[in-house]
This record gives sequence, structure tokens and C-alpha cells, in this order.
Amino acid sequence: MNTLFEKIDRGVSGIRLYGIAPPKLASDPEQVREIAARQVALLRTLAPDGLVVYDIQDEPGRNGEPRPFPFLPTIDPEVYANEGLAELAIPKIVYRCVGARPREVLSGWIDAVQAAGDRRFVVFVGAARDRSPGLKLSEAYALARTAPNLVLGGIAIAERHGAKEDEHQRMLIKQDRGCRFFITQSVYDAASTKSLLSDYALESQASGRPPVPVVLTFSPCGSVRTLQFMKWLGISFPRWLENELRHSSDTLERSVDLCESVFADVQDYAREKHLPIGINVESVSIRKAEIDASVELYRRLSSRLAG
Repeated sequence: MNTLFEKIDRGVSGIRLYGIAPPKLASDPEQVREIAARQVALLRTLAPDGLVVYDIQDEPGRNGEPRPFPFLPTIDPEVYANEGLAELAIPKIVYRCVGARPREVLSGWIDAVQAAGDRRFVVFVGAARDRSPGLKLSEAYALARTAPNLVLGGIAIAERHGAKEDEHQRMLIKQDRGCRFFITQSVYDAASTKSLLSDYALESQASGRPPVPVVLTFSPCGSVRTLQFMKWLGISFPRWLENELRHSSDTLERSVDLCESVFADVQDYAREKHLPIGINVESVSIRKAEIDASVELYRRLSSRLAG
């Protein structure tokens, strides 16, 4: 049992993913080829079960604060995953922001996936909070039911659970609508993540639903500016942990150590609750040092996941 689909299908722990954003839309073709070549070489070395390709959208009103980094449009994730990275022979999990596109666009894409017949992995993402959705998640899931070769994943956000205490119910509703795995927002707060997993485990047991794999995302933080950006994205940092990052002599190295510690804590809890978990490692920065740190973090967490 080695493939991504087998791990999802059997609902077991051990999924290993690596996440990237597509190159900027303004990149010239030669730059895109160079970026793709570097990523292919890296991913062949890491050999994850799958590659996550994000759908980057502008969210100017996300939390009322100005965006720390300017928004630059990127290549469509579907195009980059299947054309730019065509030679990379691992499953690609493509994020699709369903609220950012008309219904006809998603419907046409699903029809094309169904006609192609090959297995595709996708994570639907709802509209940003400051925008009226072009298409609701529930509508997107209903459309996806027509393509049995589409393997659906969902988003799970512990921070949202901390505020409303209903994220576990959202997860189960998404399961009922076809989601077969979840990928979380970046985890730095072990307590809020464990609270979400606890409620999810209890509700799954009470309702007689088997829990599906929950893939925990981890992202190195190499500077105060990156920290500010991650907080702007909605990632929660406990006060003590934020202090550790802000006042460390090597923020990046400290963040990798802290991510490993957080994962070990959550992993122990998930095992106790018999919840299948996995990892997804990404870099929210394009700085080489932070990308290198994400590689180191992937290797550490992958080793723990195998233990």
C-alpha cells in the first residue's frame, strides 16, 4: 500500500505531501521552465506521495489589515500541475477556489475530467470572506459527484474551530458531500489543532462515520515579515511560540524545531484517538533559505510519521 489513492481509500495514517504555489503569471516561458525544472528535481529527491498545487487568490479584505506582501497573480494551478510539471510522475492535488470562477467554468472542467477518465485529486476552496461567492462549496461538491474519477479533499481550519467550535461539523458535512481527506491550514498551535481533532473524533464515533485522513500542514517561518504574513493568512501562533520566533537568534532554524515539536505533540494525540493523519510541508516564502528549510522540515516530519 504505497500510493496516495490507496492511503486515502483505506483511511490510514502516513500521507506525505509537499505544497507549492505556481509561478507568477508575469513570468516569461523560460523562467517558468527553469522554476519547473528545479521543482521537479527537488520533488524527485523528496518522493512525496503527492504534490499540492495551490490556487492563489487576492484577498484584500481578509482581516482588515493590509497584506504584508503584494499580491501577484499566478499561473492557473491546473495548467501548471499538468503541463508545467507534466514530467513529474506523482499525483498532483490541485486547489480550486470555486467562488472565484463562474459555475460554467467549474462545470466544464468537471466534464473534461470525467471524459478523460484518469484519476484526479482536487481540493475545493470557498470564497474569501470579503467576497460574494460565484459558486458555493455545496454546489461545487454536487457538480463533482458526476465525475467518479475525481478524488475530493477539503480544508480544515483549527483557528475557525477555536472561534466557532463547529469546524468538526463542517468536516463531516464535507465528508457527506464527497470529501475523502482533509488538508489543514498551517499548524503552529498544537492546542487548537488537538481540540479540533478531539471533537472530530468524538462526532465521528457518535455518528458512526469512519474518520478520513487529516493532513497537517507545516510551514517554516524565517523572518518577522513572514510571521506577519502568516498571521495575516489567519494562522494562529500561541504567544509563547511567537515570542520564541521574534526573539530567536535564528528564526528559521527555531521555526523548524518548533514545527517538529508541534507535530510530535499532535501526532501522539491523534494516535491515542485512532485518527489517521499525514503531513503537508510548504514554504509561504519564495526565499531560498525558507524553501531549503521546508525540505529539512519535510524530512524530519516524514521520519516521525514513519516511526
